[in-house]
Amino acid sequence: MAKKNLLIAQSGGPSPVINSSLRGVIEAARSFPGDIDRIYAGWHGIEGVLTEELLDLTEQADEEVALLRWTPAAGAIGTCRYKIKSNQKADFERVIEVLRAHNIGYFLYNGGNDSMDTANKVAKLARDHGLDLVGIGVPKTIDNDVGDSEFKLIDHTPGYGSVARYWTMIVQNAEEENRGSYPADPVLVLQAMGRKIGYIPAAARLADPKREMPLLIFLSEAGLSLPEMAEKTNAMVAARGRAVVVLSEGCDVGDLGILKDKFGHAEFGASKLTVQQVLVNYLNEHGIKAAGAARGQVFGTDQRSTAIYASVVDLDEAYRCGQKAVELAVQGQGGFMSTIIREPGLIYQVRYDKVPLEQVANSERTFPKEWISSNKTDVTDEFVKYAMPLIGEDWPSVPTVAGRQRFTQFKPLFAAKKLAAYVPEGNRKK
Repeated sequence: MAKKNLLIAQSGGPSPVINSSLRGVIEAARSFPGDIDRIYAGWHGIEGVLTEELLDLTEQADEEVALLRWTPAAGAIGTCRYKIKSNQKADFERVIEVLRAHNIGYFLYNGGNDSMDTANKVAKLARDHGLDLVGIGVPKTIDNDVGDSEFKLIDHTPGYGSVARYWTMIVQNAEEENRGSYPADPVLVLQAMGRKIGYIPAAARLADPKREMPLLIFLSEAGLSLPEMAEKTNAMVAARGRAVVVLSEGCDVGDLGILKDKFGHAEFGASKLTVQQVLVNYLNEHGIKAAGAARGQVFGTDQRSTAIYASVVDLDEAYRCGQKAVELAVQGQGGFMSTIIREPGLIYQVRYDKVPLEQVANSERTFPKEWISSNKTDVTDEFVKYAMPLIGEDWPSVPTVAGRQRFTQFKPLFAAKKLAAYVPEGNRKK
């Protein structure tokens, strides 16, 4: 069989470990010189594929590839929020033209629910066009919402362990702040990402597994109203003199003036109001059961783009998912996503397997109701047992030069364009 080229692209929000998966793909692909010729990356995801902007990773320095482990977010090859909709026939035809023109035999797409849908559609379309191409998904999302609620398709997604670690550390520091300043600021409200899926705010409990802090966790799934959240907060202040509140950005507190991205997902960080602002204002306007005022803080994209909070467990698992994707591709096992399956038992162990793309495309795993406490202000010990192994025990060894973090710096080596210029359908002016 003649050698083919490999194309990797990324989509959706980044994560602290997305580049560790990319490193796994590149280094694994280099291990199969008899099967894989050139290694390309779609510059800014599927949009780069459509515009034929293919970054050549083949000749990039080994040092820069190795540095991907400690390079967060998605700056190395870029990401996008462009989804090819089923009616965008021209876009799909263009993807096939680009794949054919550049002798792509392996197409890997790293992303979440929507990205797996794109990978699945491209793989099917290539097959319909007689293109000898293997399509593989690489899982990624900090929200941990890819797959099924029974955790049989994937135990957790790369990216989640790091954002869980982030919140473990943030809440520990917030507790020190609140404990020291509560005579003036008895209530501290912290807003977490995750839209309406509660895995991220739930991770706040990992900061206090013995439940010693005056910590309240309000998940969107708990369904508490704004007055009910204020009542629960005041009850904690009355009992403990203060309260640290972590709440989901997706809690229903009224109209926030929400904007949506190209996937149709709410962008709470770009909205006119935040849940944290609404709750803090409500508490201060209606009074709290102590002297002083409520204060709040919204934590934004730093949750998914900060290298120093990355979990070493997450970094390793993301790398293995990238490796597994290439292994599946070379074996000709198209139409699958590489996945992480947890082994039963006391000792935390996982294995890397595959799951059909059709089963994870556009999936949305919800937060188990049985993991929400009966009073709707916390999560159970079962969640703690599930999530604690994912955050690791050590700090990542992020390299620095002259006091600044040293991230990957790929050379701008792009494949020569072979097709006419193209404007993606979704970007055309109407």
